[in-house]
Amino acid sequence: MPVARAISAAVSFSFDSVRAQMATRTPSSASLRAIALPMPSLAPVTSAVLPLSPNSIVFPPRVHCPDDAARPQTGAIMTDQPFHVYVIQGRGLRDFGDCQAALDHVPARMLSLPYIAAEDELIARARDADALVVSFSPVTRGVMSAIEGLKTVVRTGVGYDVIDVPAATELGVIVVNIPDLWVREVANHALALLLAWNRKILTMDRQVRLGVWSGAVPGAHTGALHGETVGIVGLGNIGSAFARRVAAFETRVIACDPYVDDSRFAALGVERVSLETLAERSDYVSVHTLLNAETHHLIGESFFRRMKPTAILINTSRGPVVDEQALTRALEAKRLAGAALDVWEEEPVAGDNPLLKMDNVIATSHAAYFSSAAVAQVPRRCGEEIARVLTGQRPLNVVNPEVYAPGAARRAAGVVRAAGRRGAGAPPAEASL
Repeated sequence: MPVARAISAAVSFSFDSVRAQMATRTPSSASLRAIALPMPSLAPVTSAVLPLSPNSIVFPPRVHCPDDAARPQTGAIMTDQPFHVYVIQGRGLRDFGDCQAALDHVPARMLSLPYIAAEDELIARARDADALVVSFSPVTRGVMSAIEGLKTVVRTGVGYDVIDVPAATELGVIVVNIPDLWVREVANHALALLLAWNRKILTMDRQVRLGVWSGAVPGAHTGALHGETVGIVGLGNIGSAFARRVAAFETRVIACDPYVDDSRFAALGVERVSLETLAERSDYVSVHTLLNAETHHLIGESFFRRMKPTAILINTSRGPVVDEQALTRALEAKRLAGAALDVWEEEPVAGDNPLLKMDNVIATSHAAYFSSAAVAQVPRRCGEEIARVLTGQRPLNVVNPEVYAPGAARRAAGVVRAAGRRGAGAPPAEASL
């Protein structure tokens, strides 16, 4: 009993000391700002966020504790302010209202900003971010270091080359992408480019409009498709979807992807080959790899020297995977017959890019991903993934799973959730993932 009384006295003294210090301290501008901000109305939301796991990492919202009954844990931050989520728009503005709806129960407040390219501007405008949603804005080490409360960055699509993933992992920031959203759309676009080039659709359209009626597909060579060889660089989700589609044209499908096991090749009926062999054998080459240090300019001078002079290159992955200068030289030298490009080394592509002046190049504007149905899902999917992070759950699509390794650095706010702060419709906290 004396020990218990001593502990009770010590705890009482500790809280009394903290209360006395707080009474004499002048509130900071950040605290005043937090007090001044109104709380959002929390409408009931049916959430797709999964129940909490015993191994979940919890980032509860910062809470105000008016009395001893709801005191936070040691080191907790006390404020009425909800989490801050910044959506950095792409080059066109979209309605992200469904993102906010998915965040209401957390609670978190979303703010949409126009496209930002400069690191300093992104830091200045999203300094208090707990989460970022980005399309094309670069999220560098400098951005993540400066935004000290940043817990997650969500990329609105499959590729995440705009995010410094190694830096995020080192700093404990969870990187998330949405890899399953427009797999079919990109595969369809790649197939459309292949067919448009093979059948010379654009050339014949222009000819007919000019009064030219040839009655034949123009050009020195027109492939039959059936019996020809299609080479796929990168047999991930999109590459696999493209393989299934193009195989329906009775083509032979070969692929290069050192990171995909033999079972996927076998399931798709695709032959595994080296990159060099793929260049030599393919009548059509379709690129579907991610962009990273390993794949930058993967398709370059040495690849083009091995291609058939009747072959074409299709790229719907990322522009810098292909060395455009080397491609331009190869087309001028007739080392390959043509190209169909949806992505470019610099976007928007410059008007003086020599590839745009070539009749044997089909150009589209990084639109392979697009369908109205797919794009409409983006805000909700991003919001749901952020809600998972901010409520201590693991996102469905973690790019850097190393942040979940035992002992790994991971940013935690050091705050606790007050009783009753869960919005209506919030998921229970006891079930396992």
